[in-house]
This record gives sequence, structure tokens and C-alpha cells, in this order.
Amino acid sequence: MKFNALLHLVGDAPAFESAFLMAGNIHPENVTLQLTRWTKSGRLIQLHRGLYSIAPPYQKAKPHPFVIANLMQKASYVSAQSTLAYYGLIPDTVYATVSVTAGRPERRETPMGIFVFRHMRPEYLHGYRMVDLSGKEQALVATPEKALLDLVYLQPGGDSAEYLTELRLQNLELLDLNELHRQAELFHSPKLRRAVGIIAHLTQNGTKEYEPL
Repeated sequence: MKFNALLHLVGDAPAFESAFLMAGNIHPENVTLQLTRWTKSGRLIQLHRGLYSIAPPYQKAKPHPFVIANLMQKASYVSAQSTLAYYGLIPDTVYATVSVTAGRPERRETPMGIFVFRHMRPEYLHGYRMVDLSGKEQALVATPEKALLDLVYLQPGGDSAEYLTELRLQNLELLDLNELHRQAELFHSPKLRRAVGIIAHLTQNGTKEYEPL
């Protein structure tokens, strides 16, 4: 296969799996060899075993990192710091795309960014939705409430007043406290109940007025 043929075949897809190229009367070893050559020459980026993206300047548009994260682990959604920053709930710039998955935890550094996958029990994988991103891209992303709860759940000491204050939560009017309580109850976790109480106080009184009990 010629590289131009691959570009035509892949089109606008943010990434593609090598299995996509194996249909028909194809020798898999030849496809694997060609993908390896294109990766070494800088025409492709290998994101994961069997998952590739067209490298600049050949790609038609730079894929959103949330989309790439969804593709790297299909049973996952973007959450925690990445989602909180996306919604403007924390002021910090987040340099890695953090996702929650029922699969194994993983951290991958690629030319398209750093991707971190945090493990969570399957029954806790709720509270996410398909979000429209730039262009026509879409990705599974936690709601603001679930992203905050995921972060608290995964962070040791995440239910402490000190930690929640240090997050410098902002735009708290974006949080639905009823939904925050509802999502927290699904965890059956005293840790999250404590955190929700503190978050509710911060939402109603502001971070400067909070005094740990």
C-alpha cells in the first residue's frame, strides 16, 4: 500500500486500528512492516499497540486529546482534572488527559500528549456523556459533578478540606448540588459524603470563608 492510499482510506479519522487495513487478500505481516516503516519515518504516530494516527503535516486536522483518549481505551471516559479544567472549574492547566476505566491503569506518553488511565470498579462507571468538541469531534466526558467525585475518590485524602480548598474551585455555579449528592450516593462511600458536604459549603459560601471543622 502507498502512503497516499492510506491517507485516502483513513480520511478524517483521528486514529485508526491496524486491523482496519487487514481486510481482503492482505498479508498481515506486510501491513505490520509498512506501518512500522511509516512510524519510524515520522508519517505515523503509534498511540497504542495496533492504534495509529496520521502525523503532521499529513493529518487533515489535529485530533482533540479527549477523542484520542477514548480510542486508546474504549471502555473509558475523560474525567478528574482534565474534565474540571475543560469546564472551567479549576484554574490550572492540565498537561495530561486523565480518563477513568474499568481496565488496567496506564500512563502513556505520545507525541500527541500524555494520557493517564485510572482504574475504577465497573459499577462506578457512570455520570458521563457524549460531548461535542471542536469541529465535528465527540468524546465521552464526565459531567462536572462526576469528574469532581472521581477525583475525590481516586485521590488519597481527597475528602479533606485542605485538598478541596487547594483545588481552587471556581465557577461553582456550574455544579448541580442535587446531582452531586445523587452521584455520590451511588458510590456508597463515606469519603464522598464528607467531600460533598465540604463542596456544598464552598459552593454556598466561597473558598475564602471556609473553615475546616
